[in-house]
Amino acid sequence: KERRGHTHTRGKMAVDMRLPSARERAADSLSAAEGRHLVAPGDVITTDTGFMRGHGTYMDEEKLTASVAGEVERVNKLICVRPLKTRFNGEVGDVVVGRITEVQQKRWKVETNSRLDSVLLLSAVNLPGGELRRRSAEDELTMRDYLQEGDLISAEVQSVFADGALSLHTRSLKYGKLGQGVLVQVSPSLVKRQKTHFHNLTCGASVILGNNGYVWLYPTPGQQDEEMGGYYTSLEPVSLMDREVISRLRNCLLALSAHKVLLYDTSLLYCYEASLCHQIKDILKPEVMEQIVMETRQRLANQEG
Repeated sequence: KERRGHTHTRGKMAVDMRLPSARERAADSLSAAEGRHLVAPGDVITTDTGFMRGHGTYMDEEKLTASVAGEVERVNKLICVRPLKTRFNGEVGDVVVGRITEVQQKRWKVETNSRLDSVLLLSAVNLPGGELRRRSAEDELTMRDYLQEGDLISAEVQSVFADGALSLHTRSLKYGKLGQGVLVQVSPSLVKRQKTHFHNLTCGASVILGNNGYVWLYPTPGQQDEEMGGYYTSLEPVSLMDREVISRLRNCLLALSAHKVLLYDTSLLYCYEASLCHQIKDILKPEVMEQIVMETRQRLANQEG
């Protein structure tokens, strides 16, 4: 017999108790995994010596063996294993959300969920007022006025250094310093690659889906002041309605992430709509989360079908 969600009240303190219950495994996640060649570390991929060794593999007594858990990928004679859970490996053109960790000479260090800190050069940012000129020593001294430690930014990957570190730029008005909002961290592999990662959702909030797994939720801005060149952040109080929408979206993101659903504007909006019949705080209860995600999956499947 299943019992859930009993609330005991002693004085003014409410305690939500949840007892264990048998959970049914979703059939769709199993069928999706059947078509993929998944391996664990130490699994033999092939004994054929005609194949070349790629990332995530090593040779052990003439056998090609996996060194990481993931999906086997084959390109002609090259075999590699793509890890299922990994840090962000950036490519040119990726949109990222990052946090400034250090101000150095003519550059900022940015934490972007990669193996190494990314670099934002002083020459790769817009100057306030949108001026186009060479950066002077004066600009170098006022770097902290633009961005300082702890600031969140949205940027694009401009190039990748030889050691794998990323070089970023914010030379467009859509990039720059982020103001008031909520940062949600998910696995980078769950963020779907799209033409644009900036979305103004119809529910009244906006989202930046960073390819690096950092998702920024914020109130949809009004008319932007282009004079500030991406450094102006509004400090106006955010209305309760906007805060509730953002909180609901945050919990929806965590629910989708927990059930390994690809994150993009449509999946997030469908999940938001499916959650409207529940209170914001209830979305993260396992049984409610399962129900909302199942509805979202069905709607996405119907749309694709």
